[in-house]
Amino acid sequence: MFTQYFGMKFNPFSKEISVNDLYISEDIAELNARLKYLQETRGIGLIVGEAGSGKSTALRRYAESLNRSTFKPCYFALSTLTVREFYQALAMILGETPSYKKVTLFYQIQRAITELYYSQKITPVIILDEIQLVSNDVLEDLRIIFNFNMDSKNPYILILSGQPHIRNKLALNVNSALRQRISIKYVMQGLKKEEIQDYIKTRMKIAGMMDDIFTPSAYEAIYSLTKGLPRIINNLVTASLLYAYSKRLREIDEEVIYQAQNEISL
Repeated sequence: MFTQYFGMKFNPFSKEISVNDLYISEDIAELNARLKYLQETRGIGLIVGEAGSGKSTALRRYAESLNRSTFKPCYFALSTLTVREFYQALAMILGETPSYKKVTLFYQIQRAITELYYSQKITPVIILDEIQLVSNDVLEDLRIIFNFNMDSKNPYILILSGQPHIRNKLALNVNSALRQRISIKYVMQGLKKEEIQDYIKTRMKIAGMMDDIFTPSAYEAIYSLTKGLPRIINNLVTASLLYAYSKRLREIDEEVIYQAQNEISL
């Protein structure tokens, strides 16, 4: 295995890496600042990014950083649900036994949020990932279900995260009320070109690899092929390490990177 060949304890580019070891890029730092603001003001936030830009990983890190005595993180990866199925899933992640009737579910969810915030002094942090997959009916009900005291209170933090075409859905007139209630918005950009080398070296050091085995031209090729998207970088670097291991190479240059890309594309 390439990890032993290069003297690494594990593959540092797998998604199982601890959140404590995640690389804090400028993109992640900017997102954290906005999440901190939302944490203080409460309400609704929107995070947009291409597939592989690091949205889910960043949100996982944020959720794990929350003090459980004052915040209750509730993470939910969405799919094509009906409104009732969405209500039932939301009730479940809030710790409720979901009713069958939609109107009862509505009151269950609002009661659970109210109880957490006002009685237990705990702010529920509800993270809805892959929000671009939901229907306009679900988006419309989001506005309704998160309306408290005639929209005068925000006893919750709601984070919507999805791929860029969610903006097209939110731009529709039917979703204008929800769009207007989003207090913070952030579009993830991925790693900058000058961050690629530090990102890869930092990850490899975590696994015990102190030497820099990538040439400057390899870093150039990685950025050119991935446009800085972390998931694609991880896949490409893993493939390049495997290719180098198979050829018994100790240095990875741009030729290895392009060979690895060809194998990924098969």
